[in-house]
Amino acid sequence: MLRIVADGSKLIQAVANCTVPKISIVVAGSYGAGNYAMCGRSLSPDFIFAWPNSHVAVMGAAQAGKVLRIVAEGKQKASGQEPNPQMLDFLEQSTAMKLEQQSTALFNTAMLHDDGIIDPRDTRKLLIFLLETIYEAQQRELNPTRFGVSRF
Repeated sequence: MLRIVADGSKLIQAVANCTVPKISIVVAGSYGAGNYAMCGRSLSPDFIFAWPNSHVAVMGAAQAGKVLRIVAEGKQKASGQEPNPQMLDFLEQSTAMKLEQQSTALFNTAMLHDDGIIDPRDTRKLLIFLLETIYEAQQRELNPTRFGVSRF
């Protein structure tokens, strides 16, 4: 287990510090530390797209429901209350259902967590286009404005 953490840390450091174009395509589940390691939004990829079936979240919906159940049960026991199984079941199920809905590709795109949903069949064409776009952007000379930004 310790080796996985150390190697994962090295991977995240390498991704964070690399100077090559960073393009992420989320093809399935992207959860927790794996999201960081695979250049999720927090590592500022140049582009990040998702396939329609993908999910992005802190953890899987079922695991999140179980964790909140355990925490709530621990709080009840710590305060001297008898754990309420119906309330704990409701908390677990509602948490899992809410996270399942909020981890979908459509929800993440709607919240602007990525640059859009793509048809998996178009992935290769999109990657070519994105690499060309990044290359062209690097070749262009920037002309910074010499005046402030006016909002109308």
